[in-house]
Amino acid sequence: MLQPLTRGLCVCITVITVTFVATAQNNLTAKANLQPTSNVANDDNDRARDGLVGPVRRVRTEVVKVSNATGRIVEADKRVLLETAEYDMKGAKTQNQYFPVNGGALTGRENYKYDDKGNISEMTLLNSDGSLLSKEVYKYEFDSIGNWVKMITSIAVVENQKIEFDPTEITYRTIFYYLDASMAKMVQPAKPASVQLPPASMNNVRLNSIQLPSANLSNSNLVNSEALSLPADAPPPRILKPMSGGVLNGKALSLPLPVYPQIAVRARTAGKVEVEVIVDETGKVISAQAVSGPAALRDAAMEAAKRARFSPTKLSGVPVKMAGLINYNFTLP
Repeated sequence: MLQPLTRGLCVCITVITVTFVATAQNNLTAKANLQPTSNVANDDNDRARDGLVGPVRRVRTEVVKVSNATGRIVEADKRVLLETAEYDMKGAKTQNQYFPVNGGALTGRENYKYDDKGNISEMTLLNSDGSLLSKEVYKYEFDSIGNWVKMITSIAVVENQKIEFDPTEITYRTIFYYLDASMAKMVQPAKPASVQLPPASMNNVRLNSIQLPSANLSNSNLVNSEALSLPADAPPPRILKPMSGGVLNGKALSLPLPVYPQIAVRARTAGKVEVEVIVDETGKVISAQAVSGPAALRDAAMEAAKRARFSPTKLSGVPVKMAGLINYNFTLP
């Protein structure tokens, strides 16, 4: 009687522990991606869920490696394209493409700190025994609308027994906006300054005492500086960084085999099918498209690819999508 009771208590404790770990991970992922907003209804489109403010039409994200050997940040010769995204007038995403980049990253347990706007400001990477492995900090620059256009990633180093932060890369975003009423108001010219003439009773006032505006003000296009100020309640955007791709067969947690189509067996059709997939932040395949291989085998390969599962991929501590290829080799029995 005592032995079954003991096994039952162990099962309960194990279930509670697993539930606690899963909850902590979900809370961490939510905090890394959730952006505070003043209006919940504004999150009801892809553009707002991506953390973008205003009538954004297109976003182009690039990264460049930097060095700091001379005491100032020097960028590499070429920026690398990471992602492009487009939205329609209502905020629905119409195009989103990731571009694989080379290079690996250290793995370990990640701890985060956030700034007062909810952006990740620091990531600490720990070994399995809890010892420090690495630390990164992130600094952002925003445009006048409130979307970040530059993010500097720096890694912690020790110099002369002091902790310093050495910049390693800069991420740039080029953002294009639709010209709606709010944007038109921000870019419209200001009215030229008017000259206040003295009343008739002041005819005896010397003319040179009147301060006339300089001539170049009458033809200049003045921008309303008040309209260009950063909105106080503008929500900070989410980091948009993709993961490098390549062949993903060896990275899958679960890779179901495709069903060999009977019509292909009867036709003695065999060969390799390459399927291009996009994996979301949770490790689920959200898109699968065969790009090569016999036509009779492609549908079966795509259906199998959609059932594949991967570990969540993180870049600089933030869960990201991953693009790559899954290869299926069909061999006749």
